[in-house]
Amino acid sequence: MADVAARAGVGTITVSRALRTPERVSAEVLERVHAAIEATGYLPNLAAGTLKSQRSRMVAAIVPTLRSAIFAETVDALADGLRAQGLQLLIGVSGYSIEAEEAILRTLLGQQPVAVVLTGTHHAPGVRTLLRARRLPVVETWDLTEDPIDRAVGFSNFEAARAMTCALGARGYRRIAFVGTPPGIEQRAAQRLAGYRAAMAGLGLEPDVAMLDELGVTIASGERAAEALLDRAVPPEAAFFVNDVTAFGAVQVCQRRGVPVPEGLAIAGFGDFELARASNPPLTTVRIPGGLIGATAARLVLERLAGDVGADPAAPRGVDLGFEVISRRSA
Repeated sequence: MADVAARAGVGTITVSRALRTPERVSAEVLERVHAAIEATGYLPNLAAGTLKSQRSRMVAAIVPTLRSAIFAETVDALADGLRAQGLQLLIGVSGYSIEAEEAILRTLLGQQPVAVVLTGTHHAPGVRTLLRARRLPVVETWDLTEDPIDRAVGFSNFEAARAMTCALGARGYRRIAFVGTPPGIEQRAAQRLAGYRAAMAGLGLEPDVAMLDELGVTIASGERAAEALLDRAVPPEAAFFVNDVTAFGAVQVCQRRGVPVPEGLAIAGFGDFELARASNPPLTTVRIPGGLIGATAARLVLERLAGDVGADPAAPRGVDLGFEVISRRSA
């Protein structure tokens, strides 16, 4: 920093201010400091700054996976919203395990983040205790709850699945299968299963639940599930898959076996990934505002850090962004 200051003809305090609060430095001085930083290759020691101020410029975020396009979209929008205010993301991947999420969180908290963004509202008991004790801004995403740790933004997985199942029933399908993951593995999938069951009960129909195999939520597992459904003595008329990736796998199987979609088997997914539109036929699905979830989470973090949200105990703690059932040729 001293080298940068000497080269720019300013004091080290001015260099520090240019890096941390550039709005307090004139444009001319800021330009000289940045030119000196470029020439010297200087990188500020963020860890040392954190120790001194007890405040980093990082927001910790934990997601189940980055293999899914929809989570990547959420993370991108979150990062964009935070970056505009000089904050950066520190990301952990839990692999859909609440135990792994807690372990990752404890590690990330050691980096002194200014806020935490989590996926879902179902966590290990220690997570809620740990975060409330820290009194950090926390935003839970992709789901809603009546008692968030701090703030939540998302939609109702239960209502989304119920709406899709009812839409299939309204089109005349009666043997409607749901293909998901075991309820104990992923809470959002469990809520979708519950929404499906509620819709089937309301339609006066018998539920038909099939589970994906050990391959997880992949195209291959969707293919295997579709094979099993088609091999039944009486296959279902329609299959509602827990997400678009597995539904896409089911479409591939139908094409290979000469089963017309939707005449032989109607197929619906969840998420409205790019894959849903690229499928042949395109997938009927539930559209989720993944990017808007990330952007809203960033806004809530920034509002909490600025002290604009939270002072009023009557202020809403959850933001419901809703969903949309998208009708395409697969169902």
